[in-house]
Formats: sequence, structure tokens, C-alpha cells
Amino acid sequence: MSENDNIPYEQSDLYRLRHSAAHVMAEAVLEHFPEAKLAIGPPIADGFYYDFDLGQDENGKPRAFLPEDLEEIEVTLKKLLKKNAKFEQSSKTIAEARQFFADEPYKLELIDQLAAGKVDENGNPISEPVTEVGIYQHRDFVDLCRGPHVAFTKKVRANAVKILRSSGAYWRGDENRAQLQRIYGTAWPNKEELAAYLERLEEAKKRDHRKLGKELDLFSTSPEVGGGLILWHPKGGLVRHLAEEFCKNEHLANGYDMVYSPHIGRSTLWKTSGHLTWYKDDMYSAIQIDEDEYFLKPMNCPFHIMIYKDKMHSYRDLPLRMAEWGTVYRYERSGVMHGLMRVRGFTQDDAHLFCRQDQMPDEIDRALNFCLHILRSFGMDKFHAYLSTRDEKKSAGDAERWQEATDALRAALERAELNYDVDEGGAAFYGPKIDLKMIDALGREWQLSTIQFDFNLPERFDMTYIGQDGEAHRPYMIHRALLGSMERFMGVLIEHYAGAFPLWLAPVQVVMVPITDRHLPYAEKVAADLRAKGVRVAVDASGDRMNKKIRNAQLQKTPYMLVVGDRESEDGTVAVRTRNNEDLGAVPLAEFEKQILSKINAKTQEL
Repeated sequence: MSENDNIPYEQSDLYRLRHSAAHVMAEAVLEHFPEAKLAIGPPIADGFYYDFDLGQDENGKPRAFLPEDLEEIEVTLKKLLKKNAKFEQSSKTIAEARQFFADEPYKLELIDQLAAGKVDENGNPISEPVTEVGIYQHRDFVDLCRGPHVAFTKKVRANAVKILRSSGAYWRGDENRAQLQRIYGTAWPNKEELAAYLERLEEAKKRDHRKLGKELDLFSTSPEVGGGLILWHPKGGLVRHLAEEFCKNEHLANGYDMVYSPHIGRSTLWKTSGHLTWYKDDMYSAIQIDEDEYFLKPMNCPFHIMIYKDKMHSYRDLPLRMAEWGTVYRYERSGVMHGLMRVRGFTQDDAHLFCRQDQMPDEIDRALNFCLHILRSFGMDKFHAYLSTRDEKKSAGDAERWQEATDALRAALERAELNYDVDEGGAAFYGPKIDLKMIDALGREWQLSTIQFDFNLPERFDMTYIGQDGEAHRPYMIHRALLGSMERFMGVLIEHYAGAFPLWLAPVQVVMVPITDRHLPYAEKVAADLRAKGVRVAVDASGDRMNKKIRNAQLQKTPYMLVVGDRESEDGTVAVRTRNNEDLGAVPLAEFEKQILSKINAKTQEL
């Protein structure tokens, strides 16, 4: 692409192009559904969408777009782009805008909220009321919009735009509001870039962790259990166990203490932490026990603070690094749950660091380097980092501490030689942070690791340590997650490797393939030898032909197939095939054992 990588997306030509495509698509929809009501239509990463209210069908349910509707709308969209209308910008007062959009209820709500200083035309929060609103028009289509757009519709090339799909979407993301119909599309500077993007989409479909989770028998969900609650099957459970076991051992080797905390806590704990004030909508309803209310924990941090506060600490005790694979529960709306990526119950590889002011820079360096070490051990070696800094209008703690913490985070990123963007004023009120995003095999970014300062909870819980001067001091508190949640990490891992896990993580590392039944005893003997050395082996004792057995093992992404027949049985060898369809020929069993154990222990990505 010709875009300058240093230009923010919102200021790029591509953003203008996609924003313009969204308007023309809405124009096309109105040609086919003139009674449709317009909601919002912003550009998004890799494309755009627009939300519509199509009224109700014959059953009284929200009318949805059919596949043939989308095909017809795309044809009309391309025709309208070629007609080359000019995008014209103007403005209206709040009163004029209300009058103009009198028949558009969703636009009227946005106008009211613009006037109140609550949200902009796309529903994003704003800080100041507005007295005039932006208007963009091309031909007879007029929209509430502040832009930007291209000059003419023909700038959006008809052969480089595509309608992708439609789905239901609640107005303002609130399941208690109207259900709208959203059309997703994409637009690119030219047809070659569109074709490359559509090819990436097809590859992403093949890698979809929900599809592979079923095909490889890794996990499932059940309506009887409840949405967003994952059932780990033996193979998926084993991969997760291996990942957790490796990470826990690395934590212990790097100076962390393992702790455990309950799944519920009294309401007083969550009042002190502030969760019942600021986070209650994302928590589950209270559980009445005796005379008290308890809540399922949405986070582990208050429990770790209570472990810290169980005794008085000296400056000599610090730093303390508490780690827990803690399962938390958060109420996700049904419309946003997505396989392993957005769930209601998940396990975080959570850690909290408590340190003195002078220890803080070293702890940040240590935490960031540990993040990189763990992720690289899983074969994830491309990253992009984001540094979120203080919003002066809303922040806990004094400005000097914020600046010191921000400087330490920035310096750690630079020492680690990581590419990073700065989100000025984008930090939460309680402290600056680093978000580390991993770039997968398809070039997609996934949020995994976070290093987050917290100046709020130490104050709320009155955390102290006795300094060298004999006085009480407030410790620095750092939240730190490496993999994020195990559920989301597993989803990312499945998609990154398309289900073909590295050898050390594969649930079955070797499948024995006896050519006929008479070769089964030798296959079982080889399997037993390998198992005794810690290799995970299955024996295909089915009546299938050899080639089908090999194919079945490859479909299950098994790293190695060991074919054994008369010659192998007599010579004490195995004929080695890989899931990549490589035929490595006959190898003495002792040599294969040595090779596979070396690769497992090295956690290599190669077969």
C-alpha cells in the first residue's frame, strides 16, 4: 500500500476512501429499501459498516438482509460509485439538524447527544457540547457526518470494493435497545489489494479457532452449561495444561511466588476496590450467603492485595511478585461473545508486582523481557506495543508519579527495541500501561500482554511498607499479564498455527501406522518405548488402508506418522512421515527417539 505507515489510520487516505464507501453503500440500501432508517456507518480496521433499521418482517421480528439482498446492493453500490457524484460538506445548527432529520430517529438521538456533549456522530464519547453538526451530501443522499471523505465517489474504485456480510447489531451495543441490521464491507485503493485481502480472509476462515476446535476435538460450548463458558476436551485440555505448566515453571524460575485465591469475595471487598461503583454492570449478580452478599470475582487483584496486607512489610521484603492462574467471571453481552476470544469465564495468568520507588524501573524491564521470553517460547516473535499515557483531567495519584512510571515504561520499550505507538491521554485513570500485541501468521494483531501501573488500589486499600527511615511508605503496584487469558491465548495459538501446534505442544506427537494387522504388535512395542521416554503416541489399529491412516493423522495435524511393516519390524526401524507430507524414509528407532526428544526439549518450531 502507498499509505505512510506513520500516519494514523483516521487521518489516512484509506480511511477517507472507506468512509466514503460506507455512505455510498447506505445510498444503495435506500434504493432497495426506501423505508429503512439510518443509524451509523463508520470506517473500521480493514473496511467499514453501516447499521440500518429495516422494520419488521411478517412475524413481527426485525427484518434482516438476505444473501440476495446483499448481492443486489453490491451491484447498485458499484453503479453509484461510477456515476461520480461530488461529496459536499456543510453544517447545520442543532435546531436545523433536528428539523432536517425529523424522520430519522437514530440520527435525532445522536443530534441530542451531540448537543449534550456526550457522543459524536459515530457514537464515540466527546467532552464538549456542540452547537453545529457536520453534514455530508452526495447526490440526494445526506448524512450526519463530520467526515472526512474523498472529493468524488469515483475515487472509490468500483472494482476495489466488496460487501462482505450482514449481521444483527443492537443500537448503541445495548441488548435492551432496537436490533438493527449491519452490513460489513471493505474498500481498497485498487483491485489487487482487494484480491489480496479477500485471500487473507479465506485463509482466516480456514484458521478459525471455532472451526478447528471442533475438527481437532479441542473444546466446545453447550447451551445447557451456558454461553461463554468453555468445555475443554482431552486434547485441548492437554495443550492448555502443557502451556500452563511451562509458564508456571518459568515464573518460579524468575522470582515469582504462586498464590491461589477464592472464586468469590464479600461485597465489602469489591466496595473497597471500587468495582461495585465502576464495574458492577460487568459483574454477576450477588450471591446471598448467611447475612452477607458475595460476588464472583471479575479480577484477582483485590485478593493479592489482601495477601500482601496480611502482615507488615519492610523495604527489605520488596519486590514481591505474586502470580496466579486465576479464573474470573465477567458478564459479556450475548452479542459480543466469540468462541474462545470473548467468554464469560476465563483464567488469567495474572501477576501483581509490589515494589519500592527505586526498584520500579528494573521491575518494568524485568516484566517486559519476561513477556517477550514467554511469547517467543510459543513461536510468537513479531510484536507491536502501545504506550498509554495520562489524561490530566482524570487520573489517580500525583503527576510526578505518573511521569516517572510513564518514563520507565517508555525506556523499557526502547531498551527492548520494540516498535510502539503512544496513545496520548489514553490511560485508564489509575495508571499508565504497555499493551503488547502479537502479530500472527496472517499479519493480524492480537492483544495479549499488559503491564499496567495502578496508583488507585494501593490508596484505596491503604497499602504500606516500612521504609529504611522507619516511616510508612506506599508501594508501587503493577498489574501484569503475559498471555492475557488462557482462553483467548489458546484461540490465538490455534489460529496462528492453523491447529498444527509446535511439536512440544501437540496433544498427540506421533501416530503409529501398522500396514496390516500382523504389524500391530511391533507398532505397540514402538509406542510403548516412546511413551516410556515421555512422547505422546497413538496407535491406529483400525482396518483402514495405510494411506488413509496417514491422511487421517495429517488431518488431525499430528506432527509424525511412523509407518511399520515387515522390513521395519525386522530391522528395528520406523518409516517417518510428517504432517507436511514429507517422507523421511526408514530411520532406526533409537535415532528417531533421539531426534524427537531433542526437538521437544528445545521447543523448536520445526519438525
